[in-house]
Amino acid sequence: MGLTSKKVLALAVLCAVLLFVATVWLWPRLARRNWRAVSGRVGILLATQVALFACVGLAANQAFGFYASWADLFGQETGQGVVVDHAAGGGAGAPLQVVGTQKVRVSGGSMPQLTGQIQKVDIEGRRTRIATPAYVYLPPEYFQSQYRARTFPVAVVLTGYPGTTQALISKLEYPRTAHDLAKKGRMQPMVLVMLRPTLAPPRDTECVDVPGGPQTETFLAKDLPDAVLSHYRVGRGAGSWGVIGDSTGGYCALKLAMHHPERYTAGVGLSAYYKAPIDPTTGDLFHGNRNLRNRADLMWSIKHLPAPETSLLVTSSKHGETDYKSTLKFIEAVKATNKTRIASIILDSGGHNFNTWKREIPPALQWMSGRLMDR
Repeated sequence: MGLTSKKVLALAVLCAVLLFVATVWLWPRLARRNWRAVSGRVGILLATQVALFACVGLAANQAFGFYASWADLFGQETGQGVVVDHAAGGGAGAPLQVVGTQKVRVSGGSMPQLTGQIQKVDIEGRRTRIATPAYVYLPPEYFQSQYRARTFPVAVVLTGYPGTTQALISKLEYPRTAHDLAKKGRMQPMVLVMLRPTLAPPRDTECVDVPGGPQTETFLAKDLPDAVLSHYRVGRGAGSWGVIGDSTGGYCALKLAMHHPERYTAGVGLSAYYKAPIDPTTGDLFHGNRNLRNRADLMWSIKHLPAPETSLLVTSSKHGETDYKSTLKFIEAVKATNKTRIASIILDSGGHNFNTWKREIPPALQWMSGRLMDR
């Protein structure tokens, strides 16, 4: 049974209940003062506490999608690579390969021409040699004959850390939201490329080109667009590409739009922060290089580097988000450039969680749609 299975959660709850009942039932027998009774009390209390913590942890993981599997939880992921066929006649291998499809959870039938389609893909970066799985949402118009000569704008969608790509579909419902908004005429049809910014799991590289390590910024800024362009009918110009993410993904989205306006003309940071943290999950990201560290600090960048020609949208909440004050400071810093455009969504209340981001995603996608062109 998988980590996210409802059966695993149900089994953990059942164990916790049984241990609680056992504690109540056996406590009178364990009330003596000999070492066996004391050991029994400690053991049964410890087992009950562990079971309760397991229930809470499993429930939180199902709600927020922190880890996708037991291997993911224990840092033993497998299956991250892309098989590249170098056999005779096989060429150097495609940078993007479709490995599966799934339906979009909307009404109106099951044909892609009516509901769109989600494709699971494997991507390998030609420059960075980073390999990662991703999901690509193709809108219904992509499959309709009257649009066969049209190219579509692209929104790259990034999770937080550690996050799971599937949560972008099942929890945050990006494809369903994009489908419904386009159907109502509130945004144009767009291709969504959904993935984790955790490209060297379990390490959190914060979308940084680590000296001597994973070149994650280059992958997201260059390899990923090249791979998508090689396979899908999407716009090639900077005006056709945007990037959106939550938490760590939000920081990455803003940084990509600021550092690479030639590719991303719009960036959305949902509950983003503005400076890469250094902690046990990241390791040493900059190896003492002050220029790299400053460049990864978005507040420093907007004040000291040439202002990029791009549009940014940031979100926060007056109550419930720790980034509220830093978000207001970032907005003022961007406004002072008179070049980079800035917009915001500030909720009265909302925590750092899926429920808050689901309230922000529809207006954020509409905002991005208004800044992208199919060219």
